Amino acid sequence: MQLKHTFTALFLSFFLTGTANAALPAFDASGNQLPSLSPMLKKVNPAVVNIATYSNHQAAQNPLLNDPFFRRFFNIPDQPQQQQPQRRQQSAGSGVIVDAKKGIVMTNYHVIKGADEVQVALEDGRNFEAKVKGSDPELDIAILEIDADNLVDVKLSNSDELEVGDFVVAIGNPFGLGQTVTTGIVSALGRTGLGIEGYENFIQTDASINPGNSGGALVNLRGELIGINTAIIAPAGGNVGIGFAIPINMAESSLRQILKHGEVKRGQIGVSIQDITSDLRKAFGLENGQQGVLITDVLEGTPAEKAGLKAGDVIVDVDGADTSSAGQLRSQIGIKSVGEKVKVGVIRDNKRREFDVKIGDSEVASDGNLHPLLEDVVAENNPDGEGVLISNVGPNSVAAYSGLRPGDIVIGVNKRRVDNLKDMQKALSMNKTAVLLHINRRGRSLYLVIR
Repeated sequence: MQLKHTFTALFLSFFLTGTANAALPAFDASGNQLPSLSPMLKKVNPAVVNIATYSNHQAAQNPLLNDPFFRRFFNIPDQPQQQQPQRRQQSAGSGVIVDAKKGIVMTNYHVIKGADEVQVALEDGRNFEAKVKGSDPELDIAILEIDADNLVDVKLSNSDELEVGDFVVAIGNPFGLGQTVTTGIVSALGRTGLGIEGYENFIQTDASINPGNSGGALVNLRGELIGINTAIIAPAGGNVGIGFAIPINMAESSLRQILKHGEVKRGQIGVSIQDITSDLRKAFGLENGQQGVLITDVLEGTPAEKAGLKAGDVIVDVDGADTSSAGQLRSQIGIKSVGEKVKVGVIRDNKRREFDVKIGDSEVASDGNLHPLLEDVVAENNPDGEGVLISNVGPNSVAAYSGLRPGDIVIGVNKRRVDNLKDMQKALSMNKTAVLLHINRRGRSLYLVIR
């Protein structure tokens, strides 16, 4: 019993003197100090908003009624086509006020995608119609603006300083219930390869995140914004302790570009890369356990070539942040603005070297720029080699229903090999009514027909 009391005292002492100081103390009815997040949440909750979106969709009509043969066969009289009634659909999500003076709200792109009207509800009961300032579908970020006074915003933290085990709090509007708070820890960092977004470098947390939490805040115990809640792995449709948030450093990069240009322009440095395996680690004489990304090719005339990078170099960090996978490197470069310089640390001949690389223009095609049947599809030259990387597929698009997924590598179109976007666009122009795609999906080759 004495041991139990000692442990409890030590726990409370740690909790009261650690990073949670800003949220403490609180007192019970007898005046005893108790750990509580309430003081911190009173400052943060007004900055987290509920978002309701409305869209009007034409009610579907049976296409057989437009077939003259069908109408004659069943003796259906010809009559003027009637305009089908519109159906108003509503969905709910969350958002975070990041600039109280200008009324700027950050949320997920998928929360407001396709909406004809976006309403933002504040904790104090006020409700405002929001203007969409811009969006970044590849990162799943959208920026809204509301015309309102007496707003409260949340301070942005440096998500690069996060560590596994840090306590976090998720705030949002799960299942449309209204503002809800859940707590947990950072379960993992740098999660990539999930096929959720085009650019992935997620914070994983066990703080409960459910449908409707999308776009809400993930904050530390000081009440600083460290991430935007965006996705869950939910085999049963609800939270199972595996949720993902976009690091605020990545989201802030999109925020700056959207407020300045109305859109996000991503760059590239012009290298083909691959993850390091144990065999490659031995072949290149790297230390056991060395993390990094191997450069397999440097494209001619690109910023990487001009900076002096070479095939065989192993990239180990970008601007001082460790690089352990090709997906992580893609995100580290992808959040930088075109023209911005980055310091790329590499290992060459068992010696560490550093290069200043200027971010160049990225060749990306999206939406109807590719083909009418590939609307809501974002593609770009494969950074890992030949082919075209599908970085985003709209969930309700024709391509999605046909089986195309983010992360697929297109290696052939309409029976023609494609090495890059230019090849793909040329092959797509051969057929306007159907597309035959030859793709590589995680090492497996398959064909898809999109009509």
